[in-house]
Amino acid sequence: MTASPASLLALTREVTPAITRCELTYLAREPLDHRRAVLQHDEYERLLQALGCQVERVPAHPDLADAVFIEDTAVVLDELAVITRPGAESRRGETDPVAAALGRYRPVVRIEPPGTLDGGDVLRVGKRVYVGQSTRSNAPGTAQLRAALAPHGYLVDAVPMAGCLHLKSAVTAVSDQVLLLNPAWVDPARFTGLECIMVDPGEPQAANALRVGEAVLHGAGYSRTRGRLERQGFRVCPVDLSELAKAEGAVTCCSVILALLPA
Repeated sequence: MTASPASLLALTREVTPAITRCELTYLAREPLDHRRAVLQHDEYERLLQALGCQVERVPAHPDLADAVFIEDTAVVLDELAVITRPGAESRRGETDPVAAALGRYRPVVRIEPPGTLDGGDVLRVGKRVYVGQSTRSNAPGTAQLRAALAPHGYLVDAVPMAGCLHLKSAVTAVSDQVLLLNPAWVDPARFTGLECIMVDPGEPQAANALRVGEAVLHGAGYSRTRGRLERQGFRVCPVDLSELAKAEGAVTCCSVILALLPA
């Protein structure tokens, strides 16, 4: 997000008790402490507020196991909001309340069958949009996103990836020109014209970072990669989401951040 923090809205959702039944693709299931996950998520929301975001929680039905990972339900640009069709069928009930919330701020379009798209697979850097071809996002979903964004001048590239759930598990933008990337999961050559900071090899999960104004939220457990960012001059705000990481979640997953535009 390149807008000033004071003009940003962060949509979030609560951690439901059903999170212990979350979808898992690359991780083995292990005990997840719901209460600790709630406390960590609360701290995440407080950090967003401290960075100047207005935080608005979108209600979630208690049976929606993955609802806290609101990023996957929408792709929001200044011109419109694209409501996704999640690749996991169990998650498709998450989208309607998010569409209603976003409809107050943006025109809304939807990904339709047979397309599937998770917001976690969509990385925007300026007018370039990269879509990971994962187990959750398919070619028809990418094509529909391309068609929706083309009238607004965006170029959409499909990006091969392997070894992780979403593209933003492998690469995120920490500035307009710099990416944080795990080269074991996505090829840096796909991002021509951009500088890449590689994660520490011992921290493969550390490529997920959330830019909020001039700050970068980053998982508290990835100190060596955080050091690489700080040595490049980035202001890094560590946040502990270790319980949600057991559900294949990370810092970008837990919010949809959009600029509040003048009426």
